[in-house]
Amino acid sequence: MASTIQETVEKVQIRTSRLEFIDFARGIVMAIMAWDHVSGFWNELHHGGEGILGRAPPFADTLWFLLRFVSHYCAPSFIFLAGTVLALSAAKRLSRGESEANMTVHMIKRGLVLLFLEAAFVSPAFTLPWTYFGVIACIGVSLIIFSVARKLPTKIILALSLIIVLNHSFLSLDFIPTRPNWGWYLRTILHEPNFERWPYFALYPIIPWVGVMGIGWSFGNYLSGKDLNEVKKLKVPIAISGVISIVTFFIVRWLNGYGNLLARRGSSLVDWLYVSKYPPSVAFLLWSLGGMCLFLALGLHLQDKEWFHKGVTGAILVFGRNPLFFYLTHLWLYRARWPDFAPGVGAPPFFLELGETLLFWVVGLVVLWQLCLRYEKLKRKYPKPILQYI
Repeated sequence: MASTIQETVEKVQIRTSRLEFIDFARGIVMAIMAWDHVSGFWNELHHGGEGILGRAPPFADTLWFLLRFVSHYCAPSFIFLAGTVLALSAAKRLSRGESEANMTVHMIKRGLVLLFLEAAFVSPAFTLPWTYFGVIACIGVSLIIFSVARKLPTKIILALSLIIVLNHSFLSLDFIPTRPNWGWYLRTILHEPNFERWPYFALYPIIPWVGVMGIGWSFGNYLSGKDLNEVKKLKVPIAISGVISIVTFFIVRWLNGYGNLLARRGSSLVDWLYVSKYPPSVAFLLWSLGGMCLFLALGLHLQDKEWFHKGVTGAILVFGRNPLFFYLTHLWLYRARWPDFAPGVGAPPFFLELGETLLFWVVGLVVLWQLCLRYEKLKRKYPKPILQYI
């Protein structure tokens, strides 16, 4: 009886201390991301690389394109909401009396942990060298940047972030030499993602993505000054923002100029939707962040329903509360084989059909749901050690 009461209290504490519509939106994109990765690990016709060095690799057909395209929501939402949650967490810590110095050190430590996890756990899951600079490393560096940048007024952070997002395509790093290798690697990490020179690989350059995190940070600071009733009233404005963003996406694609790092080559569905992710074009971010806003608005609409914490939506909330643990675990769960560090090697022992991959994805999500629940209990039992950084 006592344990049941304790579990009930813990659930109430979780619900009242978090903005669950954020967990809901993040949980949705985590589940979609899992689909992208399991398909990438086991489907011969699944691929990505949209926009690397201005290239547009062809897809086998429209279905396989759409199965990849749906995952475009993931990275922008993941990074935007990382900034949002970071701002909320920082405001909460400071309100409890934590010093500015301790807050700075905490963010730097967390950033360094993310860089370590990218090198030690994420890179081998993708059969990539430890020097690979992916989304986790990008967030890690952004956290270190915001350990200092957070002291700027929110309006300045928002203005600078918008300037970066809207104008990074005009940036040229030609002044940095590509020989020796440090120059090449620096360019890939800052703004020019590519896989051309082993092992200096990068997909998520800092410059455009720190701008996305900055917009998310500004949103988090905006939310931190509101009570729950005020937050609920944001449902319609957030939904309208999402619709406007998606409509603007189609305008940008129709004009076929600014905002399109990959030009629209025709009028087919694929032509309209094929946008640059590496680096993120304005069109790409309009579509993906617009969809994220709709997920957030849906979360605000559903969060007062009695069944919100049960069933599928309950599992989605669990994913959203444990994004980094989910990310690290799902890679190795879906990879389901030992890493291979040899360049160019990484194909599975056999390929799965689409239906088999979908089944694997769903079963994996059930397993991940249970693992995340157990991880939450572990964190509540041991709140202070390294687990606080994961």
